[in-house]
Amino acid sequence: MSAGTGGRLAGWLRPIFYLGRNRVSQLGVALTTSAAVTLIGFWLFEVTNSKPVHPYSGILFILVLPFFFLLGLVLIPIGIFFERRRLRREGTLPTEYPKVDLADANLRRAAILIAGLTVANALILSLSAYVGVEYMDSARFCGLTCHTVMAPEYTAYLDSPHSRIACASCHIGPGAPWVVKAKLDGVRQVIAVTFGTYSRPIPSPVHTLRPARATCEQCHWPQKFQGDKLKIISKFGDDEKNTPTKTVLLLKLGGYMGSRALGIHGRHLDDKERISYLTTDGRREVIPSVTYLDDDGKSVVFTSTEVKGTSEDAKKGERRTMDCIDCHNRPTHAFQLPERAVNEAMAADRISPELPFIHKKSIELLKVTYPTREAAFERMEKELTDFYRSKYPDVYQTRRASVETAVREVQRIYGRNVWPDMKITWGTHPNHIGHEDFLGCFRCHDGSHKAPDGRVISAECDACHSLLAQEEANPKVLADLGIH
Repeated sequence: MSAGTGGRLAGWLRPIFYLGRNRVSQLGVALTTSAAVTLIGFWLFEVTNSKPVHPYSGILFILVLPFFFLLGLVLIPIGIFFERRRLRREGTLPTEYPKVDLADANLRRAAILIAGLTVANALILSLSAYVGVEYMDSARFCGLTCHTVMAPEYTAYLDSPHSRIACASCHIGPGAPWVVKAKLDGVRQVIAVTFGTYSRPIPSPVHTLRPARATCEQCHWPQKFQGDKLKIISKFGDDEKNTPTKTVLLLKLGGYMGSRALGIHGRHLDDKERISYLTTDGRREVIPSVTYLDDDGKSVVFTSTEVKGTSEDAKKGERRTMDCIDCHNRPTHAFQLPERAVNEAMAADRISPELPFIHKKSIELLKVTYPTREAAFERMEKELTDFYRSKYPDVYQTRRASVETAVREVQRIYGRNVWPDMKITWGTHPNHIGHEDFLGCFRCHDGSHKAPDGRVISAECDACHSLLAQEEANPKVLADLGIH
C-alpha cells in the first residue's frame, strides 16, 4: 500500500473509528453481523438440503432477516451522525480526530476487515434482494404462506396443467412495470390477511389481470392453426350398474389457415381483435351487447333482447376486448362440479364402476352441506362403508379394497373443491369453457343477441363443434377410429 493511499484511507477511518464507538452504531454492527451469519448459514442449508424449505421459514430467512441486516447497516451511519452532533453540541468534537496509524498491524488488519465486510455486506444485500423477490414470486409463497386464504387456489393449481408454471408468469408476466404494480397490490393483500379483512371467498381477479397477449400468449399461440380436436365425455348412470355412456365431439378449434381465420380460436382471438363486449356484472356473465368486426371490416353491434339494462348500467359496465381469459377464465384454478368430478374419476378407474350405485351414492354425499372438511371426510367414510357392508355384504367382502379406494377418492374430490372456511362450495367459481356446467358460451351464443340488420350470434351446436355421438353406450365412431 502506497503512502498516499494509506494516508487517504487513514483520513477516512479516523472519524469512523472515533465516532463509531456509540451504542447505536454498535447495535447496527451486531444486527448486521448476526443477520449476515444466519443468512449465509440458511443459504448453505438450503443448497445442501434436498427437501424444500418450509414457507414460514422462508418468510423469516428471506424477508425478515434481510430487513434486520439492512436495518443494521442503516444504524451504523445514523449512530455516527448523532454521535458527531452530540459532541459538537457539547463542544467536545475534536478539531482533528485521533490518528489511525496503519503501520500498526492490528489497525491495518481491522481496516482490511472493515473494507472486506463492506464488500461482503453489499453482496449479501444484493443477493438477499434477489432471493427475496424470487421467493415472493414462487408458487410455495403464493400458495402456502397465506395458508387458509390461498389453500383452495393452491390445491387447484397443483392439480392443473400449469402446475409447473410459476404463479408470477401468469399473474404478472414479463416487464418491470407490472412487477411493481403487483407488489404494491400485494401490500394491500398482506394487510388484509394480517387483520383478517380479506373476502371469503377470494373473488376471481378478472379486473386486475394483465391482458392475455402479454401472459398466456407468451406460451400459447391461439392463431396457430390447430384444426379439429376430438373430445370424449364419459358419463355414468345412477342405476345399480352405473351404466356408462360416451358423448363424442369434434371441437372446431381452428386458427389461421392462410389469410383466413377459422374455428373457435380463429374467430374469437383474431389478431384484428374482432370482438369486444359490454358486461354489467363483476364476473362477466351478463353481457348486454357484443361488437364484432366482420370480414368486410364493418363493425356490427349485437344487442341482447333478454338482458335488460338502463343507460346508467351501461355507463357503469365494463367495455372489454375479448382475449383468452374470457373463455378460459380458470385455466389453472378450476373448480369442478360433483357430477363431472365423479364421472372423470370413474372413467379413470379411480372409483370402480363395478361397485353398485357408486355413482349415485358418491354424488349424494358430495352434495351434502358439511360444517367442516373433517366432518365431511368422516361422514363420507362411514356412509359409503356402511352402505356396502349392509346392502351389499358380498361386494364388501370381495371388493373391500375398491370400496376403500372409492372412499378416499370421494374425499379427495370434496377436499379439492369445497372449503367451508373460505365459503367455497360447488359452483362458487364458474368456469366459462363450454356450456354444460355454467352459461359459458351461452353468455353470447344464446340466440338472443341480434344486430340491426337481422344477423344473430348463433346458438347452433355445429357453430363450434360437430356432435358425433351423444350419450351412447358404445359409439360406433370410436370403434371406427380404433378407440376403446
